[in-house]
Amino acid sequence: MGMGATNTLDRVAASMGLVQGVALKFERSLDVAHGGVLLALPALLACGLLRHTGKHFSLPAGYYRLDSLFLLLAFMALARLKHVESLRYCPPGEWGKLLGLDRIPEVRTLRAKLKLLSNAEQPTKWSAELCRDWMETAPDEASMLYVDGHVRVYYGSQTKLPRHYIARQRLCLRATADYWVNAMDGQPFFMINKAVDPGLIKVIEQDIVPQLEKEVPSQPTADDLEAEPYLHRFTLIFDREGYSLGLLLRMKERRIAGRR
Repeated sequence: MGMGATNTLDRVAASMGLVQGVALKFERSLDVAHGGVLLALPALLACGLLRHTGKHFSLPAGYYRLDSLFLLLAFMALARLKHVESLRYCPPGEWGKLLGLDRIPEVRTLRAKLKLLSNAEQPTKWSAELCRDWMETAPDEASMLYVDGHVRVYYGSQTKLPRHYIARQRLCLRATADYWVNAMDGQPFFMINKAVDPGLIKVIEQDIVPQLEKEVPSQPTADDLEAEPYLHRFTLIFDREGYSLGLLLRMKERRIAGRR
């Protein structure tokens, strides 16, 4: 069953398909490695980490439930573990205590379950619904949005991505482009990934603006826009990469303000 697997009864029942998942049960422990990540648990739940997961994701009967997998991935991010392979070098029993279980899943098990969760476009739909929730809770912040692009270097060998110029390394490396849409206080609303980067201008027009027109709350009505010629739906702020008089004119026609 693996190192640290002490809940043998439930594990045997899960292997026979008799349980849909073991409930998390946090117990008092001492000297647990990375135990400080539990301080962030209330904030993770408040941000909606487990919200809408049952609506968009499902797993076959087994020992680990959806909430345990989502918490594990969140704790990995807080502990600066960037890859699933990093768990091979972590004590499984210690990490299990952080999740309220006897141990965390093996890497191959976790990979198989992540593959099931990432099928179709369920993560995108879940992320979009969380984005709407965040915008509705802060409508004033959602009316003025900051758009910024970042290049993420790809070090794998599974695919040959286009090369991008990486300023910090002064090299052209295989990478993807991530475009983040944030509130002015830095809170991220959503991110768009592009393997082939068309540039900030096209991403704003083709991807970001259509999504924001649907999701930004408290937008003025058609009557309000007609009555007030200088009223805008929302404001986008971006750096010089997105500067284009044509883009600003087209956004003005859609009643969207743009600032550089």
